[in-house]
Amino acid sequence: MVAHAAAGAGRRFPTSAFRRSRCRHRIAGSGKEVRMREIAEVSLSELIDRYQVFFLDQFGVLRDDQGAYPGAAEALQQLKAIGKTVVILSNSGRSGDFNAARFVKLGFPRESFDYFVTSGDAAYAVLSKEGSPLSRDARCLTISSGGDRNLAERMGMINVDDAAEANLVIISGSEAERIPMESYANLLRPAAMRGIPAICTNPDIQKLADGAVAPGAGAIAELYEQLGGTVRWFGKPYQDIYELAMRLCGDVSPQSVICVGDSLDHDILGASRFGLDSVLVRTGLAGQSTATGHDDMKTADVQPTYMMSQFR
Repeated sequence: MVAHAAAGAGRRFPTSAFRRSRCRHRIAGSGKEVRMREIAEVSLSELIDRYQVFFLDQFGVLRDDQGAYPGAAEALQQLKAIGKTVVILSNSGRSGDFNAARFVKLGFPRESFDYFVTSGDAAYAVLSKEGSPLSRDARCLTISSGGDRNLAERMGMINVDDAAEANLVIISGSEAERIPMESYANLLRPAAMRGIPAICTNPDIQKLADGAVAPGAGAIAELYEQLGGTVRWFGKPYQDIYELAMRLCGDVSPQSVICVGDSLDHDILGASRFGLDSVLVRTGLAGQSTATGHDDMKTADVQPTYMMSQFR
């Protein structure tokens, strides 16, 4: 459930329902290189003057796995104090309610943001609609972190631990900092070989764990495709999460929205595809890559509108 301030067990799902999102969302973007334009540095005060709605990534922009970045909570409070709409837009397979509660515990006051929207929320909003190909008694294998089976439980599915018994796979998280990718391949291969469709509710290819970069849930979903499976992707850079966030904000113009993130693959590409301006911050993943040196910004759809050293 978005956080805001106010078939039978043996059924095989039609893979056609999953194919439309099967595409690479990594840096290549449109694939056509363009002349590199000068990307302006921007301050928070300048963003405040230009935009009314702020779509903010959480991990790598406002916090890391240790806690809130210095000045981040104060920046959100400043935005709300002057009447801005603040949406935390996160590639998390868990619900917005779950993430919002954890966010508050990290030191971000609940009144400092309006909505917390996750890729898990976007998946649930689409898959729970009438006419969805998913059966509520599906036998579902969930790949996650911390034992999370949120989407399967919200959908009323039957959880299984063996891919040979599953007729649906959900990939919502990664523990690749401690589990080898080869182990994930061995776990998922029986489902992929039978053509069982998968849903990825966290497209992040990389994650930060204890200050280091490790393969994210998106990397596991790509592995599933390499094994022969089909994946339906939810979250940034795909449109479902942006459509959900825009609906929550009401009647707002895309020109009044700014997206802030640390990933060219997800935050910047997603904003570009949806027609929104964007800011790449030099924290999180961007702070650990060459992207901030423009090496990876060779296509128009992965060039941010602005850059910032940090969001504060």
